[in-house]
Amino acid sequence: MSATTVIKSGDEAKGERAIGVQLPFDLALVLATLGLAICSLLTIAAATADDIAGSPDYFLIRQIIYFAVGSLLAVFLWRSDYSRLRELKVFFYGLLIASIITVTVFGSVARGSRRALDLPFFSFQASELGKVLLIVSLSAFTIDMTRRVAGRRTTVRLMALGLAPAALVMLQPDLGSALVFVAITAAILFIAGVPWQHFAAAGAVAVAAVVLALAVLPSVGVNVFHNYQKDRLTAFLHPSETSGSEGYQQNQSRIAIGSGEKTGRGASATQTKYNFLPEHHTDFIFAVVGERWGFAGAALVLSLYALIIWRALRILTMAKNLYGALLAGGIVVMLMFQIFVNVGMTVGIMPITGIPLPLMSYGGSSLIATMLAIGLLQSIYAQGRRAAMSQGRVLKFQ
Repeated sequence: MSATTVIKSGDEAKGERAIGVQLPFDLALVLATLGLAICSLLTIAAATADDIAGSPDYFLIRQIIYFAVGSLLAVFLWRSDYSRLRELKVFFYGLLIASIITVTVFGSVARGSRRALDLPFFSFQASELGKVLLIVSLSAFTIDMTRRVAGRRTTVRLMALGLAPAALVMLQPDLGSALVFVAITAAILFIAGVPWQHFAAAGAVAVAAVVLALAVLPSVGVNVFHNYQKDRLTAFLHPSETSGSEGYQQNQSRIAIGSGEKTGRGASATQTKYNFLPEHHTDFIFAVVGERWGFAGAALVLSLYALIIWRALRILTMAKNLYGALLAGGIVVMLMFQIFVNVGMTVGIMPITGIPLPLMSYGGSSLIATMLAIGLLQSIYAQGRRAAMSQGRVLKFQ
């Protein structure tokens, strides 16, 4: 399906405006988001019914509340002009850095990482909200810097702005979120037109840093990563050798997905019911979908994600300005990267990095941040459509 812009004039344009689609939002994006929300609630309800004695709906009720809050924030952003966010780039970037530092210093420790700040009714994970804050602020900085001067210095400055929060998140340590920050930074710079030579140079530096951290420094007694962290990153390469240690989660996830076959095991699903699969409502929720509803359920979820990505790419092309295109591009890559890594992790082709599955995994920070991103996409759509209508253009879908 492709989109074409047809120039009309006079009564013909007015007539087409009158009979054309009048919805001020992307309906397909809304339906796909609602579809994933329903899938998430059904999966969480099934996976966590026996997790807390006497409270079978504990996680379900909270996920519904998170969806409600996220939906309200998304509607607010949709009804706002996203271009105004550009004026607040310094504030948003400062909030990004300050929130990550606050969590790193005062956050609670879980599984060796300090990623969240425990609040009375909410566990705040700054890195999740930080993904959206980085997209909003870095897109604005990119436009301002590239207009003043272009060249290697500008690229280095923009990369530094994007990689600084990634480095801070690594201190928690949270490799998964750090990689998402890197992907967002690369996407925004690519859409802004940064030369490929700059990306090649940055890639060479990144490879050198990885070799230094994993091979050179450990050989002289300096360990950048703990042994358990390295084991988690490499366990997917030899799952049979680590079935009883770091590879346990991934092996159980593959068993769950494989046992679901075509249509799933339904209420007979045992991997999650008897807690063979840890983190079944968060990091490994896709494995629950595969076991309980089989290939059919997994295909439905992936199809809904494909619809969201397609609509986001379409919105990128119809943005009224470069800022909107950069925002949409950053959101597309943020979603694609997290979906690919999370699903790949559950089927054993990617390392375990703790990246949640957008709109599916349980958790307020991830869910609300994703809904904010959806709201931004709807705002870009609405503003782009309004700009096209004011110029006498009618957008047709083929």
